[in-house]
Amino acid sequence: MKKMIFVFNPRSGKEQIRNKLLDILDIFTKCGYDVTVHVTQEPLDAMRVVKRCARGKNLVVCSGGDGTLNEVVSGLMTFPPGKRPVIGYIPSGSTNDYASSIGISKNMKKAALDAVSGSTIAVDIGKFGEEKYFVYVAAFGAFTEVSYRTPQETKNLLGHQAYMLEAVKRVTNLKAYRMKFEWEGGSLEDEFIIGMITNTISIGGFKGLVGLNVALDDGEFEVLLVRKPRTPKDIASIASYLILREGENDCVYQFRAKRLKVTSPEPVDWSLDGEYGGSRTETLIENMNRAVSIRRKASSVVEAL
Repeated sequence: MKKMIFVFNPRSGKEQIRNKLLDILDIFTKCGYDVTVHVTQEPLDAMRVVKRCARGKNLVVCSGGDGTLNEVVSGLMTFPPGKRPVIGYIPSGSTNDYASSIGISKNMKKAALDAVSGSTIAVDIGKFGEEKYFVYVAAFGAFTEVSYRTPQETKNLLGHQAYMLEAVKRVTNLKAYRMKFEWEGGSLEDEFIIGMITNTISIGGFKGLVGLNVALDDGEFEVLLVRKPRTPKDIASIASYLILREGENDCVYQFRAKRLKVTSPEPVDWSLDGEYGGSRTETLIENMNRAVSIRRKASSVVEAL
């Protein structure tokens, strides 16, 4: 019999998994899996249980938000390449950026079926420093929190342009960080109010924010940096990018990189997949090409892959 560990966060989103749990377990059992279930109790619990119990399993399925998926992937990254079980993901968070990027259904029963019978794809994972990982985004700057703090319903109501126009009004009040970025294609030093190192199509529920033609398995990150505005013209340039999604300008830098060294004279707070990732004055960010395999619906066609 095939073996699976199912890890879920009962508090994710609006606790919707409580009404779907029996149906999900029934799907797993009917598909021939011997299921071990773990209900997460606290932050980092999912990572610990994966490290302890996933070895020898055919499949690790998790349900929760992007933070739960991050913990599961972080646990699997401690296994040697070739020894990492395939991941199934049933999104139940409020944003679910990564699920949207790779074409995983928002319907929990459909996602459960895809987790055991869908197609398998290999995707890149970001390594942050020596021991931390991120699935789709490492970010800094208070501006990055705006998207996550705003309910998806409000974003849908306002639309991208109206929402970003409201956000741009806060730009001049944001803290700027003096930082230096070094990568295989060059270097850049300035005062930045926002930075995102990504491997995703969607950020905070918005698609296209970090660029188009994103591939999740090419061994490269898409990097977006916004420097501190110094003049009214700078604010207009930032607004032009965020609202109209125009390309690179004097304030917005976009490039691809496999490996970045980031340094700053003062500690900078980072978020990894929307969760607090620590405060650093220096860190190395590396793309781990096709490091894990994840299931999605067999019929899904995602342009980015």
